[in-house]
Amino acid sequence: MSLPSRKFATRPDRSTRRAATPHKPSRGQACHSPPGRASRDAGDARGDADERRDAGEDGAAAAHKHGHIFDRFARTVTRWTGSSVAFGLALAAIVIWCVTGPLFGFSETWQLVVNTGTTIITFLMVFLIQQSQNKDSQAVHLKLDELLLALRGADDRLVDAEDLDEDELRHLAEHYTRLARHVQGRISRIDEPGDRPGN
Repeated sequence: MSLPSRKFATRPDRSTRRAATPHKPSRGQACHSPPGRASRDAGDARGDADERRDAGEDGAAAAHKHGHIFDRFARTVTRWTGSSVAFGLALAAIVIWCVTGPLFGFSETWQLVVNTGTTIITFLMVFLIQQSQNKDSQAVHLKLDELLLALRGADDRLVDAEDLDEDELRHLAEHYTRLARHVQGRISRIDEPGDRPGN
């Protein structure tokens, strides 16, 4: 007795299943932003850059303003402390301190008052005087540089002489010392009686 034959459905192989499976877009392709969003992002980036630039300019302007205020304050204080009025006030303060010595019994507190006051004033004046000297020195160097650049035949190495190190300044000074002696020797030979015209 023969058994009825059954029809078994054949399972498709892997290549067939891959071919039959529809292609799904990749994650990167699905996440592409539309052109409008890209333009908005670029505009936001430019806006952030502009804000950072404006903040930097504001900070530089504030620093310049503070530096200008300190410059005026230092110039005013250094000019006033160098006047005869400031010297008279300082001398009067010392005289008053000496006169009040017997009243306080020349105690340590009496001595501490003048020591503390003079120390604080000296400490603060060091920075003010140094700032004023730096500004004056820079102004003098700029004027001398302008003269050197305007003169024909002047040595351009002297324009930035303040930026040279100690050895370079010493060699430069020796060079100009020899040059000055040479010029003085020529002048002395010209001034000799035998070299004068008509002798």
